[in-house]
Amino acid sequence: MARAFERHFLMEIILFGLLAVLLVFMIFNTRRRNKQMKEQQEEKASKTVPGVKVLLQGGIYGTIVSYDPDDLDHPASVEVAPGVVIEVHSQAILRIVEPTDDLDEDDVADEDDADSAINEDSFVIDEEIPNANETPEETRARLERDSDNK
Repeated sequence: MARAFERHFLMEIILFGLLAVLLVFMIFNTRRRNKQMKEQQEEKASKTVPGVKVLLQGGIYGTIVSYDPDDLDHPASVEVAPGVVIEVHSQAILRIVEPTDDLDEDDVADEDDADSAINEDSFVIDEEIPNANETPEETRARLERDSDNK
């Protein structure tokens, strides 16, 4: 009977020891993850300045107009198109879009030469550019007129 008690007691000690190890691991891992997240947020806040291109949570790309890294409750102003500025929550900024240099300088020079060789008279525009200020009814009528012509 004493041996059964000793085995049972030993099993409890082992189980409590494993539980303690798991708790220590969870606490350590959580602290490390929180530290990494805080560093990433600080880095993003330091890089988020007016004029920088950003990607918002909804997949919208834009350019920062105003941003207050100290007051995250204050909305950030983001220009999504020329003259179109929207206000978003500061935490809606997913990441900073880093410019990529995929083209070499030689490639850019070749493209400039090709662009200058194109004659503007060689293009024929056979459809009107729609008016940006047209009403929904005018847009619907134009689309119906275009579909009838095809």
